[in-house]
Amino acid sequence: QVQLVESGGGLVQPGGSLRLSCAASGSLFSISTMGWYRQAPGKQRELVASISTGGATTTYADSVKGRFTISRDNTKKTVYLQMNNLKPEDTAVYYCKDRRTNAWGQGTQVTVSS
Repeated sequence: QVQLVESGGGLVQPGGSLRLSCAASGSLFSISTMGWYRQAPGKQRELVASISTGGATTTYADSVKGRFTISRDNTKKTVYLQMNNLKPEDTAVYYCKDRRTNAWGQGTQVTVSS
């Protein structure tokens, strides 16, 4: 059974940066497409970014293109989300998902506020 644990969230000022990590258990991480999602209060959960098994292909929501970068290290079974130039509208709980098994992490809060 895949388990995912996110970390790296917190409070940051507008224009700041955070790096989220999602550590996975299980031996098949390298064959899973992974995604970062977020859910703001009163809004539906949305896909922020995804990455292919080897990391060669990435996709981003229009709202984060040019500011966020998704990456992965299959030797560490970890997927990352580097978030730069953060805006108040990026405030949400961020979740990672194993898109092969549909496993979700517990989420990490990101708050962008001055």
